[in-house]
Amino acid sequence: MTANDPTQPIPGTYLFDGKMAKKGYGLNKMCFSFNEQSARDEFNKDPDAYCAKFGLTDAQIKAIHERDIIGLLQQGGSIYYVAKFAGLLKLNMQDIGAIQTGMSLDEFKAMLVRRGAGEE
Repeated sequence: MTANDPTQPIPGTYLFDGKMAKKGYGLNKMCFSFNEQSARDEFNKDPDAYCAKFGLTDAQIKAIHERDIIGLLQQGGSIYYVAKFAGLLKLNMQDIGAIQTGMSLDEFKAMLVRRGAGEE
């Protein structure tokens, strides 16, 4: 393997490929449904029933219960769809970035500003 090997993920990231897409299909479909207020209401009323409706695995359900964003990514969640679930938790993309990097939100925002990618 070389340093530029595209099969090696960036440390702290989870490769979302065909295998992961298949693994996370139900999870991602459920998270996409959160675009609709009625879906968010149904989930909040009975999360277990809502997860069952989409055929989530035990590991995915555990990550949902624990509000474990990283666990959802490891279980086949696409960041674009998992972000819909994170919105139910009142988390935004900067919050998720901080979780992924192990930084506090303030540390993550400061890093973005240093790199020219954030707001001051």
